[in-house]
Amino acid sequence: YGSIKIYVILLSEIPNQEEPHMLTGKTVVLAVSGSIAAYKIPNLARMLKKLGCDVQVLMTRNATNFINPITFESLTSNKCLIDTFDRNFQYSVEHVALAKKADVVMIAPASANVIGKIANGIADDMLTTTVMACPCKKIISPAMNHNMFHNPIVQDNMDKLIRFDYEIIPPDSGMLANGDSGDGRMPDEKVLLQYILKEIACKKDLAGKKILVTAGATRESIDPVRFITNHSSGKMGCAIANAAMLRGAEVTLVHGHLETEAPMFVKRIPVTSAAEMFEAVTSISGEQDIIVKAAAVADYTPVTIADNKIKKTEGDMSIPLKRTRDILSFLGEHKKAGQLICGFSMETENLLANSQKKLISKNCDMICANSLKVSGSGFGTDTNIVTIITEKLVEELPMMDKEEAAHIILDKLLELLTC
Repeated sequence: YGSIKIYVILLSEIPNQEEPHMLTGKTVVLAVSGSIAAYKIPNLARMLKKLGCDVQVLMTRNATNFINPITFESLTSNKCLIDTFDRNFQYSVEHVALAKKADVVMIAPASANVIGKIANGIADDMLTTTVMACPCKKIISPAMNHNMFHNPIVQDNMDKLIRFDYEIIPPDSGMLANGDSGDGRMPDEKVLLQYILKEIACKKDLAGKKILVTAGATRESIDPVRFITNHSSGKMGCAIANAAMLRGAEVTLVHGHLETEAPMFVKRIPVTSAAEMFEAVTSISGEQDIIVKAAAVADYTPVTIADNKIKKTEGDMSIPLKRTRDILSFLGEHKKAGQLICGFSMETENLLANSQKKLISKNCDMICANSLKVSGSGFGTDTNIVTIITEKLVEELPMMDKEEAAHIILDKLLELLTC
């Protein structure tokens, strides 16, 4: 009956920050070389397809020993290209047609052999000839043994590719296919997807802008065991930071405790207390074009912090509190010319009146207000109902994913920036 190859593909869900069809009209070329890490790429192809992308897969002959091309053809609805001289396919003679169509190329996994070929201009199969012909951005994810990865020749080849504007994804560390431990593992496919999204998901209308975003909840220590905090998950602030990054901004994220993953490709400054957040934000606020204050910062903090755990007694206990420094007020008072400041207002009553008062008293350019009592708009949810308030505008947005709301907030800020 012959041999039967069985492939087990782990199909993980797409992370929340990706919107359906955000890659519609885009073409991604996935170039797969001979490495055991090739098993991750079918899931990457599926993720891209689910986002509306046209996925074209190229494979080396060696790669077909790890993954059957039929797997990719089933997932992408496109023929998997292996043979440069396949007469049954339109790109067999004019392979540059696919190169012209591509918006980004990702070589993953990239073996030492393929890296060496590309770095030295060798084009002897469908994968390398197409990569050589592509004028678009090319991203390489090395996958090999630790010692191979650190071989000076391989390192020199990667340095050469970087000089020619190829992007190299740093490999992960851990147990490798042969049982050794070290770096050389190809990252998770969700990480690979983020590199692609960073390149092509959005128009780079915020390129050249510096944006500071705060997110998450601060924690005010009572003793070494206990603290005062709030229910903020940080999802809205992280969504704004991610959206700004995708649109080309240089993003700094100052965050307290998060109940969500911080976005990639942003500068992260983790803090714990309101005082730490004040220092982190004000130390760099003067460099920013836009500041979005989405963090839930404590208004009060204990007057003293006990050195040891406060023991339970028979009677009641009170904790003296003092005001924390108001970060948004400080930013409004020290706002530089041309700088935009956007604050957030979480209310339980008098949403519009309280938020409009905050806009004026804090010298903000925009307030994003929402009500804790409205379903779909509270802490920890994946959706929000935001009312955008400026000097000339009050606009209540319908309920939507926080990622979609983040882009609309940035749209409004960009309009103010260009006025």
